[in-house]
Amino acid sequence: MQTVDFFTPIVNDPYRFGQIAAANALSDVYAMGGEPYAAMNIVCFPIKDMDEDILKEILRGGYDKVREAGAVLAGGHSVVDQEIKFGLAVSGVVDPDGYATNAGLVPGDTLLLTKPLGTGVLATAVKAKWDGADELEELLYTVAARLNKVGAEVIRRFGLKGATDVTGFGLGGHLLEMARASELNVELWLDAVPLLPRAEELAAVGLVPAGSYANKHFCENRVDLAPGLNSTRVDLVFDAQTSGGLVLAVPDRHLDEACRMLEDAGDIAARIGRVLPAADGKGRLLIR
Repeated sequence: MQTVDFFTPIVNDPYRFGQIAAANALSDVYAMGGEPYAAMNIVCFPIKDMDEDILKEILRGGYDKVREAGAVLAGGHSVVDQEIKFGLAVSGVVDPDGYATNAGLVPGDTLLLTKPLGTGVLATAVKAKWDGADELEELLYTVAARLNKVGAEVIRRFGLKGATDVTGFGLGGHLLEMARASELNVELWLDAVPLLPRAEELAAVGLVPAGSYANKHFCENRVDLAPGLNSTRVDLVFDAQTSGGLVLAVPDRHLDEACRMLEDAGDIAARIGRVLPAADGKGRLLIR
């Protein structure tokens, strides 16, 4: 299996940016229950205008995260660019008879989320130098640099068939993608969705990235909203995440054990919804 992802900085510390970008790129392998095997750097950097020590720190952060994942860094490619960008092309291995996809939902499955939402909002606040920006960057790093390694172990151990990682399309966008690919409905319990500290407060004052509004607009024709929902929390469902958690579709017989496995490793295991039949076979997201 192969994947590639790279983006511009969301934190000010170059080493931490390298770690977050690498964790984000590795996540696609974990979302299928795979294990990263080898990675290659992809980097754009204004080498004529910026201290090369910044580049070294970005690459060091990525290297350390690849090693943490148990993979090998095998070189890469760089381009002179006026805007910094970094990420990885990752090769991983997975059992061809035992992997998860976004088309693998089964009616009755419970959906677990392994990281809280709000990285897009926090990154916007950090860029805006909002009150408490240093603390927000620390929180953002702690969550976004965390590998989804244990979630992949859960997929393999219980033979899960439905999973995805939560990235730029937001939780809502990725859940709708799963619903449509599986031709089933996904019911999301809004009050059960975990949020990062201050995420709701910051979103309420407008610190929502443009990509999050684009996500909501793109999905709106296939999303059913129950009356009276908190509009700010609905916006956060579509918040464009960087290196978010995994959504795991877990049968009831494995649910408690899967939750314990995640929580014992330091992840969260938020029960955020369930999979339902779809009358028309086209799949919708139902936010309740």
